[in-house]
Amino acid sequence: MSSSGVPVDPALAKDALRLRLTAARSTRSGTDLADAGLALAAASASLPAVDVVAGYVGVGSEPPTLPLLAALRDAGARVLLPVVLPDGLLDWGWLPASFDALERGPLGLLEPPPPLLGGDALGRAGLVLVPALAVDRQGNRLGRGRGYYDRALAALPDASPVRVLAVVFDDELVDEVPVEAHDRPVSGALLPSGPVMFSR
Repeated sequence: MSSSGVPVDPALAKDALRLRLTAARSTRSGTDLADAGLALAAASASLPAVDVVAGYVGVGSEPPTLPLLAALRDAGARVLLPVVLPDGLLDWGWLPASFDALERGPLGLLEPPPPLLGGDALGRAGLVLVPALAVDRQGNRLGRGRGYYDRALAALPDASPVRVLAVVFDDELVDEVPVEAHDRPVSGALLPSGPVMFSR
């Protein structure tokens, strides 16, 4: 509801928030990004220990995650990475031994090489790290708007105990994120300053 009492279309509110957050990210320097990547790696020591983590490779102005993925692997976790399929779904593969083996996908994302494991491989993960532009303390996540992760998370069994954390910069933990019916909530956020878990 707007201040004038007129209902706000959540899709339009999301678009406006995406534009603002994307513009803010574009002002971050290379040093800021590198520092955030190292801080996320250090913060991973506070995450619950699991055998399998589903992660992703941050690109562009996203929080860099390669140091984080390396730290998770060094701690003994196997790391799944997503592959975007033409039908809008996600497949998964293992993080290769060398980052040089990552392949540039059709959307410019860095993806694991074959063999792929199928969409249900996400169910192996005890912890899922997802990209986001913002997240609020109610667990509402703002993504890029394509719905890949909402669909992937919706396919997990209802009884799945997996924790899902949105990876964002500290100032992207916000008071409120607009919500639509298809949006899937997250369990917490991984910030450069450390993980934050939400009670829902």
